[in-house]
Amino acid sequence: MKLPGDFARAKTGGQRLVCGCLIANVLARPPGLASRLGVVTSKKIGNAVARSRARRLLRESFRLHQHDLSRAVDLVLVARPSIAGRKLAEVERDFLRVLHQARLEKESQ
Repeated sequence: MKLPGDFARAKTGGQRLVCGCLIANVLARPPGLASRLGVVTSKKIGNAVARSRARRLLRESFRLHQHDLSRAVDLVLVARPSIAGRKLAEVERDFLRVLHQARLEKESQ
């Protein structure tokens, strides 16, 4: 997602979930389309290096688990200040918890 309207639609029309170091806004997409990710990092997180690291951690968490989504969604992840200094495993744990709360996990077979 790159357009401001996409972010605004996910924020106003989607489901908002807070878990640990991130806030997720989830909006369902029509079947057959791919899921999209948007990442927001504010200056509250820290300097440019800290914000870039936060974005990389959130994008990597999505990349690792995007095929585990049960349906296509627009997903806007907002990094909270507590993400600073976290390792990938901790961010990934919060991301998976958000997927569980939003009921986006595929059924286990």
